[in-house]
Amino acid sequence: MRPETPETRQPLRYGYTTGACATAASLAAACRLLTGVEPAEVEITLPRGPSVRFPLEYCRLTETGAEAAIIKDAGDDPDVTHGALIFAQVVLSVAPGVRFHAGPGVGTVTLPGLPIPVGEPAINPTPRRMITEHLAQQAVAADYRGGFEVVIGVENGAELALKTLNPRLGIIGGLSILGTTGIVRPFSCSAYIASIQQAIDVARVNGVVHIAACTGAASERLLRTYYDLSDIALIEMGDFAGAVLKHLRRAPIPRLSLAGGFGKISKLAAGHLDLHSRHSSVDLALLAVEAAALGADAALQATMRAANTSQQALALAHAAGLPLGKRICLMARDQALAIVPAEVAVEVWAIDREGRSVGHADFASCAS
Repeated sequence: MRPETPETRQPLRYGYTTGACATAASLAAACRLLTGVEPAEVEITLPRGPSVRFPLEYCRLTETGAEAAIIKDAGDDPDVTHGALIFAQVVLSVAPGVRFHAGPGVGTVTLPGLPIPVGEPAINPTPRRMITEHLAQQAVAADYRGGFEVVIGVENGAELALKTLNPRLGIIGGLSILGTTGIVRPFSCSAYIASIQQAIDVARVNGVVHIAACTGAASERLLRTYYDLSDIALIEMGDFAGAVLKHLRRAPIPRLSLAGGFGKISKLAAGHLDLHSRHSSVDLALLAVEAAALGADAALQATMRAANTSQQALALAHAAGLPLGKRICLMARDQALAIVPAEVAVEVWAIDREGRSVGHADFASCAS
């Protein structure tokens, strides 16, 4: 499958989720145990219907059962787990059903608020269902009436997890096994957005009443100087302001601080919810118009429109004594308030490249 995207007009390859890879590895190991056949590849059915075949890196017997592994192919998506070795160890058991265990590189849930209970391996519901269904089908075909102990692992998963939001979600020791469709769509960033949503859920369930959603480390450092927030209250939203604001409709938290570079905040002020350069651009003309509303003359407006960057346009306005940073933050706050529930109070901070505040709109809500 090779869809085209409007950003590149180049064909991009779909890939497969960690959940799909774990399912295929589990099925291969179970097949080795129940049939004696050592498959070179295995076919699974994805949640929405299509069947796909996965080549196996290995499939072998162990002292207690069997183990199989797959190299994850994320297609053309910049996924942290692309190329990772995902393996499943399967042991037959007398008790029917499937029991899941975290192997090396797969995390364990330690905080409430996730779809998996505390103490369980971080294998999400859809991959669990996929694995259970495929093993049940294999058991029927082999006339096997027992159950399965399934260990899922990811080579170097503990190191890879440090590049994800897992530590702040309370998922300790490794990665999560994810996926609702089995397919990774290039640049959809669905796993990252799901992590943002889970981070908000974890904060809410654990009684957090003030979260800070930041585009990066510099804006997070700024907010740490103003507020004593726990790690689970700090949401790494990247470019996905819309993911934060829309999820708060379903899981409201009383206070939201939004913080980011001035250029990204100006995009939010213009109504863009995806702040990445692939999907939105800084509007220098808008900055000039807003500077005019603050008193900028025609010459300054023209200079701002011709600026190389939003930071340069902002510096021009500030040099003229015009509080453009604050005005843009107020506009961004209005955009956020139009999305979140009335009871959610929002503030917005904008920073320069050195991480210093260049604009702030204080807390306000539609209910106030």
